[in-house]
Parts: sequence; structure tokens; C-alpha cells
Amino acid sequence: MTDNDPALWTTRRQADAIRSRQLSSTELLDHYLDRVGRLNPSINAVVTLDEMRARAAARDADAATAAGAEVGPLHGIPHTIKDAIETAGIRSTGGAVELTDHVPAADAPVVARLKAAGSIVFGKTNLPRWSGDGQSYNELFGVTNNPWDLTRTPGGSSGGAAAAVAAGLTSFEIGTDIGGSVRMPSAFSGAWGHKPSFGLIPTLGYLDSVGGGRFEADVNVFGPMARSADDLELLVDLLAGPTPDRAPAWRVEIPPARHTSLADYRVGVWLDDPACPVDGEVLAVLDRAVRALEAAGASVDRAARPDIDFAEASKLGAQLISVAASVSMSADDAAALADKSRGAANNVQRHHTWLARHLRRTELREAWASWFRSYDILLCPVSVTPAFPHQNDGNWLDRSLTVNGEARPYTDLIKWTAMVGMAYLPVTTPPLGLTAGGLPVSVQVVAPFCEDRTAIHFARLLADVADGGYQVPPGCS
Repeated sequence: MTDNDPALWTTRRQADAIRSRQLSSTELLDHYLDRVGRLNPSINAVVTLDEMRARAAARDADAATAAGAEVGPLHGIPHTIKDAIETAGIRSTGGAVELTDHVPAADAPVVARLKAAGSIVFGKTNLPRWSGDGQSYNELFGVTNNPWDLTRTPGGSSGGAAAAVAAGLTSFEIGTDIGGSVRMPSAFSGAWGHKPSFGLIPTLGYLDSVGGGRFEADVNVFGPMARSADDLELLVDLLAGPTPDRAPAWRVEIPPARHTSLADYRVGVWLDDPACPVDGEVLAVLDRAVRALEAAGASVDRAARPDIDFAEASKLGAQLISVAASVSMSADDAAALADKSRGAANNVQRHHTWLARHLRRTELREAWASWFRSYDILLCPVSVTPAFPHQNDGNWLDRSLTVNGEARPYTDLIKWTAMVGMAYLPVTTPPLGLTAGGLPVSVQVVAPFCEDRTAIHFARLLADVADGGYQVPPGCS
């Protein structure tokens, strides 16, 4: 189905076709704009377009191709960017009314690196206000719908980005992830996602507050979202590197994947936990994938897991994420939230409290590192539930989710991702299949710190043996 539509091709295939002049950048851009015009009204993933400048850039790219000029790996590729990332000359709002008319003068480093590789940004994608929810809606642009079921969320905060990739409205995307905001939307929408090791890719230019983007927040990362593992690897290679101020002295060299053969990988499996039980339909898909791994000869240990307590680690993750994200809140809101919940959502800690929690994180990171000396990969759920019906009223503390027929706190949504993310580890989320109800399911492929290639490589092998990978949502072919 994807072979007949270049909008659904992988980025690598599109780039090859442009370089060989089988497809022009202008043709691909026009095709995406046509699809946005037809499909986006019902999905509402793309919220801002920059057609005129994108068309001019596409014409320049085609002229360079025709002249036989040396071109970059993303030459002529049109794509969108999450609206939380500053993009020069294009309205970039962070989903907040305070930045309704904000047009940055300069690109975030990640956008600059994409453009240096030849890409063309033609629009921005939707998100919650200040990237602060597990769904994607705001006062400026409204609600983004999941292309697999318009009554459900594509997740958050990079929900518009994931929906755009899955629906074939863009070649690829760059999302942000502090509590699961690349991993969960990719899983809910059926796209490939990669949360890089903390610090591997610069996060300057992140719009989490008025005047934001000038420093890097704890835990937060920028990561690619695409339709193949190969594209994730390509994008990580292009984006990885120091912030501009460190570039004179620092270099990044990501180690190769630990193994080449699936049989050589030592895999731990942690699919469920009494502290945060997972939906049965999700577990069914994950179990099928693990059984496929076992049948393919991988060394799988269903009892192996790091020496950490799930409840403690997920709570600590929520506490650290809460503080890192508190810059988005007004002082009054922070105080009110602290009064309402003195636990995971307390955003007004004294600094020595944060230091104590950071020390405990360091101890947990040491436990992860010790475990990874005996194992290469840990598989665990992305979330307790697949994509759920929209909940646009209330907040993190007063909403609930239905899991296995029971009401659960909305905060359970990110417990599995917070446990991993606060430890700074790289995670790839490959599409593995659909629930009995027809909703996408993915898994967190967790690898050792800075071994991002191991996560992406294993995720590729896993999807192959599990008959997973990208599928076109209904009505988007």
C-alpha cells in the first residue's frame, strides 16, 4: 500500500528518489500539502503552514539536483516540526496563547541541523499547552485526533507530530520527551519513535514558557519520529552532537549496536508489575512479540530486570519531571499544585530536596548500568493503556483512565516511561501490531546509556520477527 504513495515512503527512500530525479522535492511537497488539505481537517495534526517559503526552498533543491550539486542526506525532504521547537520565520507557540504571534528569528539547533542536511520545514504540529499533557489540545488550535480512531487521543505531548507521521502528512518529525512525549504518541499512533540518551541531542529552543528555550531542562530530550527504524538512525546521526557553545571542544561518537544477530542479544522482559498493571489487550500484543523473539532464537529472560523497585522509581521519575517542567507554571499555579499534592506533583521543592532525589536517581542509574553488564536490552510497556478517548476537561490530578475495566489515576499513564526516562536511558518504540480493538501497540526497547544504536537496531529486529512495523491508518492510504 505504501509503495504507491511517496508520502508514505520512508525518508531514506524519498531522499534516494529525489537524488536520482525519480521524484522532485516540489512534487513531494505538493503531495504533502494536498494530503494535509484532505486529511488534516479531521485529524488536526498540522496547525501552521509555511507554503510560500517551502515552495521556494523546494524549487531551489530541485535546481541543485538538476545541476548535479553535492547535496545533504535530507536534500529536498519536506517535513513538519512540533510547535514546541523554535523554527525561524514560522509561528512557534508551544501551544500557549501567550505566544500566539511568536515568530522566532533563529532556529533551534536541531532545526538548524536538519536544514543543513537539506530538509525543508513546511509546517508545525499540535501539542498541549507548554507540552504539559498526555493528550494534544490547546486553546489556540483545538484537539488533535488519532488517525486510527478520531474519537481517541494520539497521546501527548508530541501527539500532532505522531499523528502527522502516521497519517502520511509529513516525511518525519522531531518531538520532545520529558515524561514519554515521543514514546507514548508514537505508540498510540503507530509510528516509530526514539527517545535518545539525555544530552545526546541539544534541546535549546524548547518553548516551555515565555522566553523559554535558552537553557536545557533536566530529563527532557528531543527525538525523531518516523516510519522506519532506518529513518530513526539517520535522524539521530544528523542531530546528535554538542550544544553550539560546547562545539569547539566536544564531539559525539555513538557506539555501534552491541550485536548484529538477534541470537546474540540478551533480553530482559518486564511486561507488567503489580504497582502498575497493564491493559490485557496491550499485554496480548507484547506477549506475542516476546514469543516471536523466543522462537527466533533470542536469549530471553522473562524474570530479568534491574535491581530497582517500580513504585519507587516511577514516583521518583514523576518528582524529577515535575520539577523540570515547573518552569511552565506560574508561581500561583505551582503553589496551588503543591498544596493539592505534596507527592509526585510537588513543583516547589527546596534545592536540597532536589539534590537528595538526584542522588537517589544516580544510585538507580548505577543499578541500571550494572544490570546492562549482563543484559543488552530491557523490554517494558510504553503505557498502561492503548490510545484512550479524549479527556479535555480537568488535569493530571483529577482525571482517570479505564484499564481492564477499572478506573485508574490518570498519572498512571506515564509511570512506565517516567521510570526509564528519569534514568536518562535511550528507548526506541517500534510498532508491534494492533489490539483486538484495532489500536496500535508498541514497546519500550531500553538500552544502556549512550548506546542508542543498540536500541534502534534491536527494535528493527524485533519488529521484523514480530510482523510489526508501520501500517497505514484507515482512510490515510
